[in-house]
Amino acid sequence: MASGEFTVKDLRRILHEAAGEGDGAAVDTNTMDTDFIELGYESLALLETGGRIEREFGIQLDDETLFDSTTPRALIDAVNAQLTVQEVS
Repeated sequence: MASGEFTVKDLRRILHEAAGEGDGAAVDTNTMDTDFIELGYESLALLETGGRIEREFGIQLDDETLFDSTTPRALIDAVNAQLTVQEVS
């Protein structure tokens, strides 16, 4: 299980593992506020991404949180919020 902060680098790696290296656009600091759909990531890729994040970081992301996080920045913030709750518990 990973610990600490969830970063754009973590998200990029996990998205590529979940969706495949050739699928979707690069997620980086320039695309943090671009919708995942515009980046080429559809709901199945995001579900797989959410599952991988949960396993690797030891958190729970409900479907509502996952699908309300429509941009990389929003998903990173949601994951980090869960990590903060986990650290406090």
